[in-house]
Amino acid sequence: MTTIASGPLIDEKPREGNRVLRRFLKKRSALVAGGFVLFFVIVALAAPLVAPYDPLKTNFLAIRQSPSWAHLLGTDEVGRDLLSRLIWGARASLFAGIIPVCIALAISIPFGLLSGFAGGWTDALIMRFTDAMLSIPFLVIAIALSAVLGPSLGNAMIAIGIAALPLFLRLARGAVLAVRNEDYIEAARAGGASSLRIAFRHILPNIVPPMLIQASLTMASAIIAEASLSFLGLGQRPPAPSWGIMLNEAQRYLTSAPLMAVWPGLAIFCVVISINLLGDALRDALDPKDR
Repeated sequence: MTTIASGPLIDEKPREGNRVLRRFLKKRSALVAGGFVLFFVIVALAAPLVAPYDPLKTNFLAIRQSPSWAHLLGTDEVGRDLLSRLIWGARASLFAGIIPVCIALAISIPFGLLSGFAGGWTDALIMRFTDAMLSIPFLVIAIALSAVLGPSLGNAMIAIGIAALPLFLRLARGAVLAVRNEDYIEAARAGGASSLRIAFRHILPNIVPPMLIQASLTMASAIIAEASLSFLGLGQRPPAPSWGIMLNEAQRYLTSAPLMAVWPGLAIFCVVISINLLGDALRDALDPKDR
């Protein structure tokens, strides 16, 4: 029976992957959003090559200029090119979206496996900590931790990652509870597999899809959080470019130079909505009800 069952399982994996990919590609919104996110990532990584000016270079002869051929998006209050600052700010937002999610995943997956698989007082202790953090708004935790750690982009990313931790921890624990009593887990136990092997060999692959979906959605929240922290002076430090810093600098010139606020605000909106659309499409593609 083992030999008969193993063949279909091996053949089923690529077929299942193809079905997920087809469901994902059926959504036009996902394709458009994916294209925009890819463009955002390329621009952020290639900022030194594609930015037309040094984002820190001032020019007091070109203060708050309107868009022109020399400065496609105009200039700010000290004559810095807004397009260059927007491009370099994309790099800060990219890192702020990826690194906090990686921090949250790196901590939540092992502790979520431990909580859901071990149970008992270990589960109770981890869940009480999670519940306590979930009772406080995400952004409030990030602001408080950033204030304690000190203002910098690195500290802001650490704070955002810790603030996002309970979301992933509860999700990982719930996913473990959903599969830990399945027949194949009992079969692995009966076969003499250790708890560590069962957790990482049999349970971990089954919690990856929901964690990926949560990661994509949290990435959008992390970008907003970084912009908020930088706006409040707790993230990226001036004069380094950040979309949050650009909004902070623009608030004093909303009537005389509104485009200073429009461009970073529009960039945040487009990137966040695109990542959310990708997350929704990924969730629908991985939904077991559609399989």
